[in-house]
Amino acid sequence: MLSRNSFLALTMLALAGCANVPLRGTGDLGVVIERATGSVEVVETSGRSVLGHIAGLGDLSHASVNYSRDGRYAFVFGRDGGLTKVDLLGMRIVKRVMQSGNSIGGAISQDGKLVAVANYTPGGVKVFDSATLDLVADIPAIDAAGQPSKVVGLVDAPGNRFVWSLFNGGEIWVGDLKNPAHPALQKFTHIGKEPYDAMITADGRYYLAGLFGEDGLALLDLWHPEAGVKRVLNHYGKGEQKLPVFKMPHMEGWAATGNELLVPAVGRHEVLVIDQNTWQEVAHIPVHGQPVFVVARPDDRQVWVNFAFPDNDTVQVIDVPSRKIVKTLKPGKGVLHLEFTPRGESVWISARDENRLTVYDSETYAVQAVLPADNPSGIFFTHRANRTGL
Repeated sequence: MLSRNSFLALTMLALAGCANVPLRGTGDLGVVIERATGSVEVVETSGRSVLGHIAGLGDLSHASVNYSRDGRYAFVFGRDGGLTKVDLLGMRIVKRVMQSGNSIGGAISQDGKLVAVANYTPGGVKVFDSATLDLVADIPAIDAAGQPSKVVGLVDAPGNRFVWSLFNGGEIWVGDLKNPAHPALQKFTHIGKEPYDAMITADGRYYLAGLFGEDGLALLDLWHPEAGVKRVLNHYGKGEQKLPVFKMPHMEGWAATGNELLVPAVGRHEVLVIDQNTWQEVAHIPVHGQPVFVVARPDDRQVWVNFAFPDNDTVQVIDVPSRKIVKTLKPGKGVLHLEFTPRGESVWISARDENRLTVYDSETYAVQAVLPADNPSGIFFTHRANRTGL
């Protein structure tokens, strides 16, 4: 048996050996998509620094990210159908699966145990065990007419459900995955022509699908699905466009500020204000260009807006109470995304064509940091791990 002194000596040696291994939490971490190189940059928001790069993630020309419940693992969805699990602390790929020929994003379940992927080629939803990336469910997207369809607008919902839309079929499906081996599907048909994207409100109640083939949005109340899908904002969409649409706005980039939604107008230089109680437009705010992302600061006092080409060197800030533009910034050419830190004191903005990230103080608009990145696009911080629909 070891003497007490020997045990203490061994313990001190072990602690000394561990002293060179940094220990940290994950609450202030995030990843930045480097689309041209198929890599991600791991960043931390407390010190506003780059911690490292992880390569080998395939085609990230259109990529999105979800997080494990503890924020340690990022699940990266690539355009080539790759699903990659990344360890942010270990700075490594844990596992990568090529699960389809073309995918458009994904979601993680309420309990964090399932990762679902929306696929274009072939259409459908595949669901994986988040710990092992083993396939647990394969749900083909065959519409009411018996035809295959691309899947878009996949989000998580309370009750370990996922909700998605069929682009070709014009349908919304709700999948209950409490028993992944036997998914329970609820299908809503004839919701409108060509749903191209969707969002779910932060409380997980309302699922909104935007329609590319006609005006309006399809609204499903998940508290009362028996009421069916309703059409709202019949004036909103492609048919009212005043300008060529250079980039369709992502609906998950819409800003919910209390009882209102601030949303990008398709093909117009406006941000629309929507009353969430009536789902009617109550105001419109003229802006610099065609808005793409309209992102609320965590306190909902401001929303920050970026724009499609050729105005994609600009970001504007809207004061929510007055609905006025209070600041116009020029972060650089090719602004693709912006992300607030968890409590909103800073906002990170990617400028693809400048190969850089700019961090702004969200109150004074002062530049806090400028960081290098290789063709950066999406910015995803780990606080998303605890938010429905993100």
